[in-house]
Amino acid sequence: SEMCIRDRAMRGEIDFKESFTQRVALLKGLDVSVMEDIAQHLPITEGVDRLMFVLKQYGYKIAILSGGFTYFGNYLKNKYDIDYVYANELEIIDGKLTGRYVGDIVDGRRKAELLKLIAQVENVDIAQTIAVGDGANDLPMLSTAGLGIAYHAKPKVKENASQSISTIGLDGVLYFIGFKDSFISEAN
Repeated sequence: SEMCIRDRAMRGEIDFKESFTQRVALLKGLDVSVMEDIAQHLPITEGVDRLMFVLKQYGYKIAILSGGFTYFGNYLKNKYDIDYVYANELEIIDGKLTGRYVGDIVDGRRKAELLKLIAQVENVDIAQTIAVGDGANDLPMLSTAGLGIAYHAKPKVKENASQSISTIGLDGVLYFIGFKDSFISEAN
């Protein structure tokens, strides 16, 4: 099933492109309205609101580099005023998913490339970048960034990341970059 395929891929057991292609094929015939409904009911990770509020206030540029779908990435982009979204584009014909995707797959290697590219565009040293991820396909990006943080991640990912967060919300990232509670309490 889809969950089984995805779990194996996140543990790094099967090739991401292969598992991605299999998963997208399962969506064939799905009406695009279903995607809209899913986007509007996406469970938002604890701490995201606070993290986004503080980072935007202090002028950080924020990117979603996702092996998921642009459909959800763009929803989050609008909700949080995110600067960049790179994810996978599903092919839609006559309001239905075809079970195929369009363009390049955003896999682990591509995420690391995109991080470098965005840093160049923003004129930011790669050492000043922060990446947060949870799956095997995030490892190249986590090791490319100045600070790579594994977030509630699979064991293999935690072992290979320089830092990890396992017990608190995503706003825990703020502590790694030197924000103290007194800075950020007004963000609640």
